[in-house]
Amino acid sequence: MEKIKDLVKLIAEACEDEKAIDITVLNVHDLTVLADYFVIASGRSVIQVRSIVEHIEELLEAAGVRPLRRAGHGEGKWVVLDYGSIIVHVFRQEEREYYNLENLWGDAQVLEFGSGEAARP
Repeated sequence: MEKIKDLVKLIAEACEDEKAIDITVLNVHDLTVLADYFVIASGRSVIQVRSIVEHIEELLEAAGVRPLRRAGHGEGKWVVLDYGSIIVHVFRQEEREYYNLENLWGDAQVLEFGSGEAARP
């Protein structure tokens, strides 16, 4: 489980590196079998969303971790990276507000990341 927490932190830091906004980690371990954590971040444009996703993939690949699945990169409005125990959602801000995953998973423990100080998952 410690490796998963390290990956969550690495993903959040990758989002910060690319100036993602509203970086949030949801601990959904007790709520679903889909994953242990959802990492959610936003970009201001399609280009920034793609840049965030590509940076996450580069850093995790350097750590020897590749996504099991990847969806939405072509459109760049909502990209999902499935790392098994961690699912990463990178939205364009408008789509994030519309889908509001934090509300949908409102019972999850929320760990927020931002301004260089990453909360510990």
